Amino acid sequence: MVSYAQDERCIALAKVLVPLLERSGPEGAGGYGGTFQVRLSSEEAAQLGGVDLIRATLRKAARELGWTSRTYGFGGGPQDATAMIGIHDTREAPEPYAQVVEQRMQQQMRATVERVSMRLTGLLGEDRPAPGTPPLRGTPAVQAKEFMAALAHHGILG
Repeated sequence: MVSYAQDERCIALAKVLVPLLERSGPEGAGGYGGTFQVRLSSEEAAQLGGVDLIRATLRKAARELGWTSRTYGFGGGPQDATAMIGIHDTREAPEPYAQVVEQRMQQQMRATVERVSMRLTGLLGEDRPAPGTPPLRGTPAVQAKEFMAALAHHGILG
C-alpha cells in the first residue's frame, strides 16, 4: 500500500479538511460522531490525486482531531462518472454526548430513507432536494460544496 504521509497534496488537503471535519459532528456532541462524505466528478477526484489519496487525506485530518475512523471510497476511475469518498468518526461518545450522536444518526437515516422512497416513487429527481426542503447541514451535497469552496479558497482546485 502506498503511503501518502509526506505527499504535499495530502498535507495541503488535510489542512483544508480539518475544519470541515470538526464541523461535521452534531451540534452539542463535544466533537464526537462526525461524518463527512463528498461526491466528486471523476475528473475532480483525479485532479486531487485520486480516491486513495483523498481517503489518506481524510484519515490524516481525522487523526489531527483525535478521531478513530473508517474511510470509504469508490469510483473515480476512467469508466466512472463520479467518485464517492467519506469518513466516519467511530469513537464511542461518552455521556452526555452519546444521546446527541445517536439522535443525529437516526435523523440522517430517516432522511436517507425518505429520499430513497421519494426516488422510488418518482417524486424526486436524482440530484434535487425534496420540494421546499433546504439542504441539510452535514449532507453529502452540502459537504461537497463546502469542500470545493474550501479547495478553491486555498487555491488547491480551480
